[in-house]
Amino acid sequence: MSESTENTLSVTEKKIFEAIEKNDSVLLKALLTEKPQNVNILDENKMTPLQHAAYKGYKEIVQILLDQGANVNLCEHQHNYTSLHFAALSGDVDVCLLLLMAGAKSTETNTVGKTPSQMAAFVGHHNCVATINNYVPKDEIEYYTKASSTETTPLLAATLVESFHKFIMQINMHPVKVVMNIYKFAGLQDSLPEIRKVLGLMSEKEMKRGTESNEVMSFKFYYLSYIIGEVIQIRQKQLARKESEEEKIDITAVFSKKLLSPGKDDNMDFMDDFLKYCIRQFPFKESTLFRQMVTSLSGEEPPNALLVISSVINGPRLFLDNIPSCYTCGEEKPAKKCSKCKVVQYCDRDCQRLHWPWHKKACARLGQRTTSTNKVKKEGTEILDVDIAEMQNYLLN
Repeated sequence: MSESTENTLSVTEKKIFEAIEKNDSVLLKALLTEKPQNVNILDENKMTPLQHAAYKGYKEIVQILLDQGANVNLCEHQHNYTSLHFAALSGDVDVCLLLLMAGAKSTETNTVGKTPSQMAAFVGHHNCVATINNYVPKDEIEYYTKASSTETTPLLAATLVESFHKFIMQINMHPVKVVMNIYKFAGLQDSLPEIRKVLGLMSEKEMKRGTESNEVMSFKFYYLSYIIGEVIQIRQKQLARKESEEEKIDITAVFSKKLLSPGKDDNMDFMDDFLKYCIRQFPFKESTLFRQMVTSLSGEEPPNALLVISSVINGPRLFLDNIPSCYTCGEEKPAKKCSKCKVVQYCDRDCQRLHWPWHKKACARLGQRTTSTNKVKKEGTEILDVDIAEMQNYLLN
């Protein structure tokens, strides 16, 4: 395919960039169908159509360009901003993922020495940072679907590749969310021992890459395998106790009830101890990452273990306390609130159900505090929901 470097664009080439500017997918398809070689043209600033679409965060346009054969790593931009750099600046997680799956290089740096992930962090697009840093090429998983000289059967069934790929790229490290995803992605719950073994091998492999070793991904794979190990133990105990084969066991509910048990001042002490023990069991204790986590948790006023784990895997964040999250799974910006107290927030009814064994004991108290705080003195002013930051303070006081 030709790659125009001329400053003067033809009428058709100008229309391609205009279609992208207007997010006009119909026109763009027609133009590229007529002249598919134009997919990698350069404008007067030496930017490709894909770079423009990525910066705009236009997912459909990006997909069209990739389908037409756009070179995801083509970059003649004067400051060396790749398509992934532009996607990271746009803040669109889906566009970042599309580019990564098309082979975009996440380690490329611009003229100031910043990778796409670092640029995303600079402008506060932390979900893009997490998506880029947690991306794993699918072929690294497919490796385990093939029998080796020492294994007569593959370690992982080929039918699990898609589900397993999604599972290991999750960015929400809340242990309840991890367990929920085990049962969300098809086939995983029926192959837990196999999945746990593969994760252990992947963790070890990341530490043995020599100069390219990735301690962060090694710990993440270990962390996921550790939680799967807990699920296996719960399942074995529940199967031993159940009275009949027909009895249905809700492993997620059992795990959540145990982990979300509130301690003193409603703090998640049990979950914190669980995660601290998980960190201590990380086998690569000579790694820099392990020492950093231990040091962080050994200070006079240490952060909670979940924050340490999330920061290690997804990168540190500022003003985290101002971001509302689900009280069950930690997902950010949940859509629902408890209809009674109007304080505790959830993603949906499933999250509310899982948290209810503990919330029902505090719901009335929280509701009374909300009512007294939300009194409006000014006549004719509508009573609003309590501020998110105040909600979190209520649970801690």
